[in-house]
Amino acid sequence: MSGALLFSFFVPLTVTSYLATRQLFVTYRHPLLNPVFLSTVILIAVLKATGLGLEDYRPAKEVMTYLLGPATVALALPLYHNRRVLVEHMLPVLTGVIAGSLATMAAALVAGRLLRLDAPVLLSLGPKSVTVPIAVEISRLAGGDASLTAAFVVATGMIGSIMGPSLLTLCRVRSQVARGLALGTVSHGQGTAVALLENETAGAMGGVAMAIAAVFTALVAPYYLPLFLH
Repeated sequence: MSGALLFSFFVPLTVTSYLATRQLFVTYRHPLLNPVFLSTVILIAVLKATGLGLEDYRPAKEVMTYLLGPATVALALPLYHNRRVLVEHMLPVLTGVIAGSLATMAAALVAGRLLRLDAPVLLSLGPKSVTVPIAVEISRLAGGDASLTAAFVVATGMIGSIMGPSLLTLCRVRSQVARGLALGTVSHGQGTAVALLENETAGAMGGVAMAIAAVFTALVAPYYLPLFLH
C-alpha cells in the first residue's frame, strides 16, 4: 500500500478502536477493558493479520504523537473547572505528589537492586513514572539508556492505568482528588486519561500531579537516583 493509503486506513482504525474500547470500559468498568491497552491489542492484531509492520503504521503514529501536545494542553479545561478544589487542597497536593514521586523512584530502584540489575538499567528504570520526553532526558543525564527508559515509561503507564483504579478501590480510596493524584503521579498521561474517565475532578488532579511530578523528578532525579547505586 502507498503511504497515503496506509494513513487513510490506520488513522480511522486507531480512532475507531479507541472510541469503541472506551465505550466498553465506561459501560463495564473492567480493568482489562482499559481503552489504551485494548485498542493497542486491536491494532497489533490488525497489523499481524494484514502482514504489515510498525513502519507501515508510522504515518498514523506521527499524527497521534503530534496530537499529544494539544491533548495535554486540553487538560487545562478540567483543571480550570476545578480550580477551587486545587486551591483548597494545594498543600496536600504538593506533599502527596512529592512524596509519591520519591516513593515510586525508590520502589523501582530497590526492586532493581534486589534483582541485581546493572547500574545503567537501574538509572533507566528510575524516572519511569514521568512522561516520556522528560523521562528520556533524565535518563540521559543520569547515564541510563533512553530507549530502555521509554519502554519502562510506556509499561508503567499501561500497568498503572489498568491496575491503579482497582487497587485504589481495594484500598478504599474514594476521594476523587486522591485517586486523580495517585494515578497522575504514578502513571503519568495514561493514568490521567483513566482518571478523566472516572470523574472530571479526578482527571484535573491527575493532570496537576503529572505536571508537578515531571518538574520535581527532573530537578531531583540526577541527585536522587545515584543514591541507590551504592
